[in-house]
Amino acid sequence: MNSSDDSDNKPAKPRFRRVVNPAAPARSASAAPVADAHPEGVRISKLMAERGLCSRREADSYIEQGLVFVDGQRITELGTRADPRAVITLDKNAKVQQARRVTVLLNKPIGYVSGQAEDGYEPAVVLIKPENEYGQDRDIRFSRAHLRGLAPAGRLDIDSTGLLVLTQDGRIARQLIGDESDVEKEYLVRVEGKLVENGLKLLNHGLSLDGKPLRPAKVSWSNEDQLRFVLKEGKKRQIRRMCEQVGLHVVGLKRVRIGRIPLSDLPLGQWRYLREGEKF
Repeated sequence: MNSSDDSDNKPAKPRFRRVVNPAAPARSASAAPVADAHPEGVRISKLMAERGLCSRREADSYIEQGLVFVDGQRITELGTRADPRAVITLDKNAKVQQARRVTVLLNKPIGYVSGQAEDGYEPAVVLIKPENEYGQDRDIRFSRAHLRGLAPAGRLDIDSTGLLVLTQDGRIARQLIGDESDVEKEYLVRVEGKLVENGLKLLNHGLSLDGKPLRPAKVSWSNEDQLRFVLKEGKKRQIRRMCEQVGLHVVGLKRVRIGRIPLSDLPLGQWRYLREGEKF
């Protein structure tokens, strides 16, 4: 057989590599990978998160379980890098795990913090219990396993009410609060005070917080003492701080929509599961 035949029969070179430091001691599969001085490619977990396949933490778990394929080859080593153009797929068992993850919609009352307990206030997740479920979803039966890893996808201040999303699904968290999130959040805001000249225009675009300009918003009057805000970002106490800059004081704030999901008739302090077919 001639050399050209040998060349034609060579297997395609995989578009990924494992980062290895020969001077480092042996590591377990769950250990953090050693950084390479001149890394090639992009970490597979990062690529998976960017493509919306899962969160980076979930990607690491799937890799450890051998549930990730790059260009058809199974990957089991954390820290493996791949060509940004590589085809990444998930084993069907990973998809089964994703299908079991739940997302919860809560109408948060005043007095609960979105995330970890602080200053003596309870986290909103304590409200996720069977007696507070609204309508009791026929397709999903409450399980304590649904509380494991359930985290808020975005903040809602302790003195604010309305729609709060808590999820086990890293894809949804990234969609709602990732750096490139373009999902609208709508609020009804009761205010007091006298709006400065051009204040409404500034609320729509032209204000800055913490030295950084805010993204354009949609702000309008819904009645004589209530504004309607539609934002695509969520900085800490953003609406209250925006209003302070234009002479207004917020006396009530309620989030009524996230993307295509409205608060609707969900009672205060109650929750429901995100239903199959519902998308943000």
